[in-house]
Amino acid sequence: MDERIDKIIAGLKEVYDPEIPVNVYDLGMVYSVDVDEHNTANVLMTLTAPNCPAADMIVSDVEYMTKKVDGVEDCNVEITFDPPWDKSMMSEEARLELGFM
Repeated sequence: MDERIDKIIAGLKEVYDPEIPVNVYDLGMVYSVDVDEHNTANVLMTLTAPNCPAADMIVSDVEYMTKKVDGVEDCNVEITFDPPWDKSMMSEEARLELGFM
């Protein structure tokens, strides 16, 4: 796997929804991360709800953290609701943190 993807994921673990004390990656909101031949990172993710009031901030933070990675020139963030997010997508640590276990 491209080491930039590991670094992007580490950066995404620093991005939080301000209403939830768990990062977007461990919340299961990031569906895929790749870097293409033009050094553009492509992040497919969702939000916990379509009307998330922090959506713009979260996307901005994802772009910022992704572009910080050496060798990444640009970032495209695509938001999808298919499949819709649910708490089963969270990591075990996130479920423990939020009391879902």
